[in-house]
Amino acid sequence: MKINYADYIGSFPKVNLCPKDFKPEYAFIGRSNVGKSSLINALCGRKALARTSNKPGKTQMLNYYLIDNSWYIVDLPGYGYAKISKTKRKEWEKMIQNFLKLREQLQCAFILIDSNILPQQIDIDFINWMGEMQIPFILIFTKSDKSKPATVENNIEQFKEKMLETWNTLPEYFVTSSNKKIGKTELLEFIGKINQSFKDHL
Repeated sequence: MKINYADYIGSFPKVNLCPKDFKPEYAFIGRSNVGKSSLINALCGRKALARTSNKPGKTQMLNYYLIDNSWYIVDLPGYGYAKISKTKRKEWEKMIQNFLKLREQLQCAFILIDSNILPQQIDIDFINWMGEMQIPFILIFTKSDKSKPATVENNIEQFKEKMLETWNTLPEYFVTSSNKKIGKTELLEFIGKINQSFKDHL
């Protein structure tokens, strides 16, 4: 599958304010500064569709991008960002959780993990919560071009081992690099298959 058209639709502070046209949606979420906006831009072939920043916490609402007039990418705020008030952090958590639990047209959440670092408990905790809520998700290991292949492979293996402490089976995952477009084709094919299944069941 190839993306021909992508456009920013709007940012919404609550799930009940999001688009009502019931197109399939794919949520992108991860720790702050894990590379969500860069990956979205790489998938869409647009350098500045989603705003990137070296400062964590840039995404603060549910950011919607319409793809080929038929489905949405939803960029969610990063979790684990410390430089905000406890009140604001609670608001973000509630907004994210409500979206993930209540959005009926959400087909899959993509949980982004930095492939350059060892497993982080905050990622494991979020993944475990997703499992408890029975929300469909896959893992996307980002920035795979930033370290040696052996380091990336080791970090991913350690992450999988950490997950197996609480999971019987591991979710599907992709290894990506926004700069080198690694994993782009495979990820779009994955989305394309779900979109086709969505159409078949209408």
